[in-house]
Amino acid sequence: MSKRLRVNPILCEAHGVCAELLPELIRLDPWGYPILAPGPVPPGLESLARRTVASCPALALLLEPSPPAPACDTR
Repeated sequence: MSKRLRVNPILCEAHGVCAELLPELIRLDPWGYPILAPGPVPPGLESLARRTVASCPALALLLEPSPPAPACDTR
């Protein structure tokens, strides 16, 4: 199952560690808060994403299962 990143905006203190460790998926806004790339984490970056989540000093970054894609209605 694929994973996706999520940030808790209430806990985030804009340290910027996440963007330094995972610039492929995270950039910072002008105030230093993370902006996450949409969609699932690519399989090749999943271990780095786990490390980035563990390194967040505010524990504001989460790696969670991606929601399943909606089924196509072919009626």
